Amino acid sequence: MSTSWTEEGGKLCRNFQFADFSEAFAFMTRVAMIAEKQDHHPEWTNVYNSVSIRLSTHDAGNVITERDLKLADAIDKL
Repeated sequence: MSTSWTEEGGKLCRNFQFADFSEAFAFMTRVAMIAEKQDHHPEWTNVYNSVSIRLSTHDAGNVITERDLKLADAIDKL
């Protein structure tokens, strides 16, 4: 995978690289299940084997909150 989370433009950001599209999509599916359970959904993009995730809390004015840190921690544990 890649480096740790960084703060960019008021969002918690991280890029992930995988062997191929199938691995990237499988990762996104696992993240989606966690996000749904936490009722906190990421902003993300996927291009082939790359997934970019940006986290902020819309209800709090699009800033980083404890909810984002909790989701980032759960994603790291994948």
